[in-house]
Amino acid sequence: MPGTGGETGIIPAPPGNALKEALRAATFFLAGHDIARIQPFGAGNINDTFLVTLHSGGQRILQRLNPAVFPEPVLVMDNVRLVTEHLRQERNRNGIAPAQFRIISLFPGRTGDFYRAADGSAWRLMTFIADSRTCQVIRREKQAGELGRTLGIFHRLASRLDPGRLAETLPGFHLTPRYLQHYDRIAASQDGKDGAEIAFCRAAIDQRRALVTVLEEARGQLRHQVIHGDPKVTNFLFDRDGDRVISLIDLDTVMPGLLLHDIGDALRSCCNPGGETGRSGQTAFAPELFRSWLRGYFPAAGFLLTDEDRTRIIAAVLLMTFELGLRFFTDHLDGNRYFKIRFPGQNLQRALVQFDLAKSIEQQAGTLESIVNDTAAAGPGR
Repeated sequence: MPGTGGETGIIPAPPGNALKEALRAATFFLAGHDIARIQPFGAGNINDTFLVTLHSGGQRILQRLNPAVFPEPVLVMDNVRLVTEHLRQERNRNGIAPAQFRIISLFPGRTGDFYRAADGSAWRLMTFIADSRTCQVIRREKQAGELGRTLGIFHRLASRLDPGRLAETLPGFHLTPRYLQHYDRIAASQDGKDGAEIAFCRAAIDQRRALVTVLEEARGQLRHQVIHGDPKVTNFLFDRDGDRVISLIDLDTVMPGLLLHDIGDALRSCCNPGGETGRSGQTAFAPELFRSWLRGYFPAAGFLLTDEDRTRIIAAVLLMTFELGLRFFTDHLDGNRYFKIRFPGQNLQRALVQFDLAKSIEQQAGTLESIVNDTAAAGPGR
């Protein structure tokens, strides 16, 4: 996550072997005598990220792609390279100042722009976006509007890129029926000794099984293009001293997909002021943040949405909330193979939050539909 990190920032040092691997990777891109310090950075659930400080005072982001999640890093890097170059061209064509929508750059190494370690993992060196910060949660309407506006800009700039040019690095990434099938296989292998929280998650999944096809059944009528794939709150960079978003980062999941996958996931993350690590039973979807997000997005990219897209926005938010809860819970049952955890039971806690959020969305569906209709009626933007 290229940025200063703000609320995430520097994290405790990992074991010495991890720092040794980071130093080995860094010297593929930089002369050893130029490196003053390497330290862990950010709090991502998938990749390992480090901040490299140079003796010159400059800084870079060094990142290890998780090979368990991205088994074909060459394809990931090809996508990132293609998309960042396209975004720059379209940013210029649309007259957007670089400072208003900053795009990361990949630094070249001795033989290419990524380093392949002995364990098969890939490392890359990227821009450090100075004077920026991340937020774990959103509580102000202005911030929500900025998130919507920035994702809208990304969608508009990416809309002219042929999706067929991108590799599918995570096959089935947002095919919710496939996640449900995987869950069923894992759940069937368990010994059935459920505590109250596990029983709650099982019931939450069973109650919403029919939801998994809500976008798939209308796919031919929905907008399909290049999407970000993971537009959660922590993947947006705010300026250090204000509430303006200046960048959308972590492009490893950029791929062909439905706009509603991005919109649903972004709203799921933005409109939960308790955050993904909140306390179970205290999670609620915030309609005022939902309204502000849409007011930011529609002027920037509303024209991309089909009529069917607009009618399924609430369904998409609910689906993406359910999907993430399903994935967290499945990973908990399966030994935490995908999402990194910092304490036992963290993926179970994450799942509980998402299922609570899904319930809150369902309870407010009528209010949220009215907000969509009112916002769309105000004009989609061009």
